[in-house]
Amino acid sequence: MSLDSRAGPLMGRLDGKVIILTAAAQGIGQAAALAFAKEGAKVIATDINEAKLQELEKYPGIQIRVLDVTKKKQIDQFASEVERVDVLFNVAGWFCKPVSKCMYFKEVGLGTHWVELFACVLFRQMLAQKSGNIINMSSVASSIKGVVNRCVYSTSKAAVIGLTKSVAADFIQQGIRCNCVCPGTVDTPSLQERIQARENPEEALNDFLKRQKTGRFATAEEVALLCVYLASDESAYVTGNPVVIDGGWSL
Repeated sequence: MSLDSRAGPLMGRLDGKVIILTAAAQGIGQAAALAFAKEGAKVIATDINEAKLQELEKYPGIQIRVLDVTKKKQIDQFASEVERVDVLFNVAGWFCKPVSKCMYFKEVGLGTHWVELFACVLFRQMLAQKSGNIINMSSVASSIKGVVNRCVYSTSKAAVIGLTKSVAADFIQQGIRCNCVCPGTVDTPSLQERIQARENPEEALNDFLKRQKTGRFATAEEVALLCVYLASDESAYVTGNPVVIDGGWSL
């Protein structure tokens, strides 16, 4: 599906909202940026991949910013230029290679560090506004479901669920809510790269498909539609929840 066909006409469910998101150059982040803009939001899309990020710049309602969310100095500079943020969508993540036991907790810490760092810096703006909405990217591979050969990734994503619940509980009286999205396997460039990197890509593809009871992967656009709901006032009574979208994988 082309970017142009995904952008479409403005719909209005997010009119007037300023939405900042990370990892917007491709996959779920890109699909969410387009879906948010389609619903009338002012979107500030960030990523380290400038070439891919520029593909979004031509769409109404989307501004782009090259940003490495692992660098505090860059985040501080970015935050100083933001006058308002209604929704923060933390998409950035990574799939680590197998690590030794001695490296385990270091890698888990890195998996959640930039979520906390980026959210904390922009959180000050939300507190000043006395309103805000944080959406974190977690996974079914977390505290929800144990997955073979995903111990570090799953632990970091379980930590995101814990962080989400804690933020929601701590700041509900300040008008700030926080939820996280927990997808199953999503057909993204990242997934395809991991499949092609295997010794037998066809076998790897089949292995991924076997665990999806629907017999297919989710699309990035399907996840983005859930994110639109969480970003909108339609979900105003929803906070502290890991929202699963996995095609029945966790059943």
